[in-house]
Amino acid sequence: MPDTGTRSAKRPDWDKELTAIADYVCDTETDSELAYETAHYCLMDALACGFQALDYPACTKLLGPVVPGATLSGGARVPGTSYELEPVMAAFNIGTMIHWLDFNDTWLAAEWGHPSDNLGGILAVADYLSRQNCAAGKDPLTMKDVLAGMIKAHEIQGCLALENSYNRVGLDHVLLVRVASTAVVTHMFGGDRDKVLNALSQAWIDGGALRTYRHAPNTGSRKSWAAGDATSRAVRLALISMTGEMGYPSALSAKVWGYYDVLFKGNAFGLQRPYGSYVMENILFKISFPAEFHAQTAVEAGMALHETVRDRIDDIERIAIETQEAAVRIIDKTGPLDNPADRDHCIQYMVAIPLIFGRLTAADYEDDIAADPRVDVLRDKMEVRENEQFTKDYFDPQKRYIGNAVQVFFRDGSSTDRVEVNAPIGHRERREEGIPVLKQKFVDSVSPKLTAGQWESLDALCADRDKLAATAVDDFMALLVA
Repeated sequence: MPDTGTRSAKRPDWDKELTAIADYVCDTETDSELAYETAHYCLMDALACGFQALDYPACTKLLGPVVPGATLSGGARVPGTSYELEPVMAAFNIGTMIHWLDFNDTWLAAEWGHPSDNLGGILAVADYLSRQNCAAGKDPLTMKDVLAGMIKAHEIQGCLALENSYNRVGLDHVLLVRVASTAVVTHMFGGDRDKVLNALSQAWIDGGALRTYRHAPNTGSRKSWAAGDATSRAVRLALISMTGEMGYPSALSAKVWGYYDVLFKGNAFGLQRPYGSYVMENILFKISFPAEFHAQTAVEAGMALHETVRDRIDDIERIAIETQEAAVRIIDKTGPLDNPADRDHCIQYMVAIPLIFGRLTAADYEDDIAADPRVDVLRDKMEVRENEQFTKDYFDPQKRYIGNAVQVFFRDGSSTDRVEVNAPIGHRERREEGIPVLKQKFVDSVSPKLTAGQWESLDALCADRDKLAATAVDDFMALLVA
């Protein structure tokens, strides 16, 4: 039996890391116009990702009630479908759709992740509460409440990721989705500071999923539904805590049994900045390519080289890829790639496709494209190495670049230009260039799956930020029912 270092049963004070989150969620009003503007676009982008995912049976087979027939009239709606579900399963559905193609927004720091994964829980709970309120003659929540919740969930997940690498201890970043969603949706349910603290402690005590499913040789489709699982677990923990279930004040710091000692090598979290709206304001959008974000600029470089190499594929001798340390560690892969989830986390594959075809879409990860023999021939000719300046700029809070460079060398001794891209189109530095692309992504993804009347109303609403913010959540969700 390990020595716990104490025999006292006296309840400790709450861990300061938990109180900081609870105080932020319960007491802070976001007043950043930029954060709300960005959240508006984040909502559109996340819905676009979810509607695109409906084209893939591997995703849709997981949607719907937990068992056949377990629907809830007046429950939370699932965009692009006719499902009405209790909020836990609705959160799983929405979160899974949003993340399925790995095309939603991204945050990169010591840890990485996709903060819009939290929208699964936030949107499900908001719709459920709004419909319940209307049935009881009360006011529904508005979409501004959803946007405010998104800003806070982004901030919690992103700030915890700034200086704390969970992947280096083998844990998957979706644990931060569970924590952030738990805090926000508990408060949405009406939880006060005590209930938010109780729920947060439960979220941390859950521990964390292993990253096994994200890495060779086990990469698989769980990485596409893990975030849906995490945000739905948050809704479940919130509901448990709303019953008055107790919490655990030193869930993080308890000797031997706490999170730090069990799962974080005894280290406390480093917190770089107070919670505000920094993460939403600086979020990265994936708006050009459904590719793991460390490779976004490598794909863009490959696209730039396509015209030069398209007719000389057979003459290529080698391809040099320079990237950040994180990309070398998680997406540098050789050997056979087993499935689409394997391929969209392989930098060599994500560069080969644009070099050959001049594109990279979600369909390009499917077996028929992967079977083209040129793809693996090019992969075998690629050399991936870290560029230390790219790594430095990746961690610089003033830059947050995701640099990659690609150069192709031919058998006759000639070569292409070395194409270097530091900030992808979804980066804050390229917002003016990126937002029109994001809007088109929304149009292309959502409009084909709705009636003409629904789409016209939704499109007009999303074009007017103030009107969208004032719209009742249940009215907004009604526009998304297919």
